[in-house]
Amino acid sequence: MAKRRQSRKGLTLVAAALVGAGLAAAFWPQPMLVDLGEVKRGAMMVTVDEEARTQVRDPYVVSTPIAGRLLRVTLEPGDYVEKNKTVVARMLPTNPAALDIRTREQANAAIAAAEAALRVAEADLNKAMADRDLADDDVQRGRKLFAQETISQAALDRLEGTARSMNAIVDTARAAISMRVADLKNARARLISFDDQGLYDAATGADATPIDVPSPISGRVLRVIQKSETTLAAGAPILEVGDTQSDLEVVVELLSTDAVRVDVGDRVLITNWGGDGDLQGEVERIDPWGFTKYSALGVEEQRVNAVIQFTDDPEARATLGHGFRVETRIVVWEAEDALIVPSSALFRQDGGWSVFVADASGAAVLTPVTPGRNNGIEAEVIDGLDVGTEVVLYPSAGLVDGTKIAPRVAQ
Repeated sequence: MAKRRQSRKGLTLVAAALVGAGLAAAFWPQPMLVDLGEVKRGAMMVTVDEEARTQVRDPYVVSTPIAGRLLRVTLEPGDYVEKNKTVVARMLPTNPAALDIRTREQANAAIAAAEAALRVAEADLNKAMADRDLADDDVQRGRKLFAQETISQAALDRLEGTARSMNAIVDTARAAISMRVADLKNARARLISFDDQGLYDAATGADATPIDVPSPISGRVLRVIQKSETTLAAGAPILEVGDTQSDLEVVVELLSTDAVRVDVGDRVLITNWGGDGDLQGEVERIDPWGFTKYSALGVEEQRVNAVIQFTDDPEARATLGHGFRVETRIVVWEAEDALIVPSSALFRQDGGWSVFVADASGAAVLTPVTPGRNNGIEAEVIDGLDVGTEVVLYPSAGLVDGTKIAPRVAQ
């Protein structure tokens, strides 16, 4: 019996020891799992990032030089055109208007009046020619009588003056006939109608010479505004052409708070344009005038246009065209050898900036730092950290100075 009691007591003590050890292990303080980053030296830049679009600096809108009928445009967007050689459009005179019954009768009456006036002018010419011939005969007889000293010099002068007057009347009658002929042609022209095929074929353009409209520059057709055949007024746009190789630029709408940080000449990285690698550019102009724009969330923003010129070989962006979407990164500051810490390790502490440094003993040490430039991903460190130091990323509110930490293992 005594042995049984002793064995039971021993088992009880062992069980109690195991339970105590388990409870101690369960409630023993565990190190906090954290993500760690390393302080390093390297190149760093601060950029202003925005979506942008490409555009031709000097596009040319080809318009109609006169009011007329535009023939169908055969060019397509992207076709190459050469200055003063490629015909981009052809025009014909406008078709005459269709005549109603009243207008046609008025035109016929005008023709009849013009024909009658022409006959009157012809009769006046015949009378004037007869009077001239009679005056010429009188001059011939007067000269013979004057040679015989039958009439005086004054009488002969009057006869010659009358002859000259008759010649002038004949010339006036002939001019009147020319005027009446012109009036008759004008009256007949009023009868030309839309369906009159004698002078102008409205369907084929017969007896009409098309007017060729050449390209003003060498480049590509950007868009065709009016492709189908139609009648247009003078100055109506037909198509737009531009040089997408050497005259392409980028326009970016910057927030006004970002625009004040950008200077003319700043280097620009053009990314996500669809091709391989990044394109290079520089800021050429920043507009002094801002405008209001609403974001997709309905937030009112003040935007400023900035123009960026490409600085690399045009062959590298040969597939870019007018109105293409790109992303721009305008470099407002950069350094080749900066002490860099991840921005996610920084937090505000007592009015300053601090980080948690992972020391050799596995504890988080609160360390004040003096940061410099910050691009949202990396921050420049001016004072407080050394190269190779490990810092805690995204420190939680429960992390305090001296807390044991352990690096989180990626799953």
